[in-house]
Amino acid sequence: MREKSGADILIESLIAEGVEVVFGYPGGAVLPIYDTLFEHSKIRHVLVRHEAGAAHAAEGYARATGKPGVVLVTSGPGATNAVTGIADAFLDSIPMVVITGQVATNLIGSDAFQEADTVGITRHCSKHNYLVKDPADLNSVIAEAFDLATRGRPGPVVVDIPKNVQVAVTSEKTPARNRHKPADKADFGKITQAVELLSKAKAPILYTGGGIINSGPKASAALRELAELTGAPVTSTLMGLGAFPASDDKWLGMLGMHGTYEANMAMNQCDLMLCLGARFDDRVTGRLDAFSPHSTKIHVDIDRSSINKTVPVDLGIVADAGQAIQQMVDVWKSRKTKPQPLDEWWSRIKGWRAVECLNYPEHKTEIMPQLAVQRLHELTKDRNPIITTEVGQHQMWAAQHFHFDDPNRWLTSGGLGTMGYGMPAAIGAQMGMPDALVIDIAGEASIQMNIQEMGTATQYRLPVKIFILNNQWMGMVRQWQELTYEGRYSSSYSDSLPDFVALAESYGWKGICIEKPGDLDSGIQAMIDHDGPVMVDCRVTKEANCFPMIPSGAAHTEMILHSDEVSGTMDDEAKALV
Repeated sequence: MREKSGADILIESLIAEGVEVVFGYPGGAVLPIYDTLFEHSKIRHVLVRHEAGAAHAAEGYARATGKPGVVLVTSGPGATNAVTGIADAFLDSIPMVVITGQVATNLIGSDAFQEADTVGITRHCSKHNYLVKDPADLNSVIAEAFDLATRGRPGPVVVDIPKNVQVAVTSEKTPARNRHKPADKADFGKITQAVELLSKAKAPILYTGGGIINSGPKASAALRELAELTGAPVTSTLMGLGAFPASDDKWLGMLGMHGTYEANMAMNQCDLMLCLGARFDDRVTGRLDAFSPHSTKIHVDIDRSSINKTVPVDLGIVADAGQAIQQMVDVWKSRKTKPQPLDEWWSRIKGWRAVECLNYPEHKTEIMPQLAVQRLHELTKDRNPIITTEVGQHQMWAAQHFHFDDPNRWLTSGGLGTMGYGMPAAIGAQMGMPDALVIDIAGEASIQMNIQEMGTATQYRLPVKIFILNNQWMGMVRQWQELTYEGRYSSSYSDSLPDFVALAESYGWKGICIEKPGDLDSGIQAMIDHDGPVMVDCRVTKEANCFPMIPSGAAHTEMILHSDEVSGTMDDEAKALV
């Protein structure tokens, strides 16, 4: 057998895993890998401008395509710069394999140039990590890394490879390691029990999360069938948007801190909650002792550790969400008894919907950010765009006012809340889906976190669109300072912003500035019609708040409803509907 270097084995292993795109940035500790990559045309390397951009781009690629994202960075600062993206993928369950260079094995622990304990640093923000000390182990390690990243609850896996391991040659092969495979299907008895409980419920709700999207398109189709069969309303976490169509009458909107009134009230007042692929995040539950106090709770999750971790449940089911939903559909169809009628429950929901919690004040001369998102949705929905976001008010407005009927079209940073996520994620999504319309809805503060990735889009001729809701504030910080800190706006005002149009043009992009409500449609259309990358500076009113809102530590029944009711919670009409 011909001897191969560690770098050769690595690249051949990536090809064997079907890898087509790698996002990375070269450095001394990975030059042997880059030199080998130079000879292979089957893998396309995308040169980012910062390692954080590589990780977020790989996340965007993974979420848009369903394939694991791959990152290649050097040792020391290369690896540490990627840590935020690794942690982001870990919290949002995104499949990713991160390959990092390391100093030679004989130098590890000596504080050598560009040495960092990558394994130690990433231990608590990765699904698993490896320090490979023998090139003969690389093929099995890479195979196992992809298996771990994609099976069960997806997540990032880190493979740290010292430079001397990359250049060392070997003719040996080690067999792939056998690991525990998580069960995909649920226990049939528990599925039957769940269906029985659901059929007897008078006020059920389907609480759905990102686990359904991670399960694949069949899971979303099964969810739609389950909702149709049961007649139950459906709500979703931020990460689960698109798993159930927003155009369906049974859709209540997103729930949680900035969720809709009807979704939160239905969660609070239901008698049975079926949680599918979600994890009872604190942004969803609000005050735990007041969270859905009278409901029977069923939790389906592929991660055994998530069940009963935050909220005690009556029935825990360890399974892939999509498989479990399909099993429920099959059992439901085989039943002969009729379920409880839900007319009274839907009548109550109709009352909550009548509050129209997403209404906002109109403004004749300034652009309301909610209006900007609504017009963006109306003018692009026929293209079924992929939407990424940064983090902040604009992210929540996008979740509230941009409506998704399909999975894998909404890419946002949920668990970690990473400013700077959106543009590199858009680049990764565009690389994976070259014919899609990809738009990053951004804030003027967040967009500057990884603004250097404009160069990446230019180099690879990626027609990404950046739609900035520019209110000259770190908007969510300002909102919390207004509501919680008596208007003491400490370091939240952006008074030295770049000229975004000139900046766009300097990178070879098209720049558009929209300042008046009457110019919204024409500006958005100009963005859509341009066949290259575009940055839109949409100047929105400076002090709009994002409502509804459940204040931190409050219950679902303590929502601030409308943006013209900053100091209040629910109005009398809303309270009467509880």
